Amino acid sequence: MDIIDIGLFASYVLVALCAVAAILIPVIQSLGDPKSLIKSGIGLGVVLVVFLIGYAMASGESDTASEGVAKVVGAGIISMYIFLILAIAGIVFTEISKALK
Repeated sequence: MDIIDIGLFASYVLVALCAVAAILIPVIQSLGDPKSLIKSGIGLGVVLVVFLIGYAMASGESDTASEGVAKVVGAGIISMYIFLILAIAGIVFTEISKALK
C-alpha cells in the first residue's frame, strides 16, 4: 500500500464523515423546532411525488442500459424538466406580481 492508496482511503473516510455530518447536524438542530421538520418533510414529499410522476412517465427503453436503470434515469430527467418548468413559472409569477404592485 503506497501513499496514494492511503490518501484515497483517507479522502473516502472524510467524504463519508462530511456526508453524515451534513445530514445529522441539521436534523439535530431542527429537533428544537419541530415545525421546521414538518416543512422539510413536506418539501421532501413534494420531491418524492414529482419523482414518482417522472418514474410513471419514463419509458425504460434503452439500447445500452437495463430497463430498471433506464427507467430511473428517465425519471430523473423528467423530474428535472418538471422542476425547471416550475422554477420558470415561479420566476415569471414573481416578476409579474412585483410589476403590478
